Amino acid sequence: MTNPIIETTQTISILLVDDEGQFRQGLRTLLDFYSDRGRVRFEVIGEAENLSEMLVLLEQKHPTLIFLDLELSENKAENNGIDALIGLQELSYEGKVLVLSSHQDESWIFRAMQGGAKGYVFKDCLAEQLYEAILTILDDKIYLAPEVATRFFRQFQVYAGHSLPIAKSLKLTEREQEVLHWLVQGASNDAIAKKLYVTVATVKAHLSSIFTKLEVKNRTQAIVRAIRLGLVQA
Repeated sequence: MTNPIIETTQTISILLVDDEGQFRQGLRTLLDFYSDRGRVRFEVIGEAENLSEMLVLLEQKHPTLIFLDLELSENKAENNGIDALIGLQELSYEGKVLVLSSHQDESWIFRAMQGGAKGYVFKDCLAEQLYEAILTILDDKIYLAPEVATRFFRQFQVYAGHSLPIAKSLKLTEREQEVLHWLVQGASNDAIAKKLYVTVATVKAHLSSIFTKLEVKNRTQAIVRAIRLGLVQA
């Protein structure tokens, strides 16, 4: 497969977010190898073991790419990598996120891509796929290896068949679904109002109704619940 073309002088800054130090060191070794053999230089500008450290480094360093694990040391039971993706959308992060995960279950892949990841690579396939994955997402494309894509689209078919019934069971109106879509995209109330040609007051009224129907209290909770239910695609 032909790799996307990137300017030869470009330096790509990368933030590593994974709670295993040995794995992060392995990533550094791979990236050094890619920098030496290719015409693109990869610079690791920081490492984070948890979401709190990630947010601090994100504000300080503004990386081009984030390599994100889906289970971090703060609370593995809470799927906090998915929450991190949603949080990055809310912060209007302008870079790209590549998920590097041991999870091969189709539901994890689907939720990560819904959450805004630009690619998903199994950790045991890094040596063969990481370089191509990086260049692909830097070329504004999505990277899913065939075995990952198969799992993703299998789950996509499941969610596609259930999202409409779920929306109906929650009694979301067509307009509320439109508002919810733009909310997940990170749009402000003003931006949503402009996109839907309604007033900000109307948007706020729809959001209040959405929060009630989803049984949540704020925008972040609504985004998380909507994505987890498959009501919208991020």
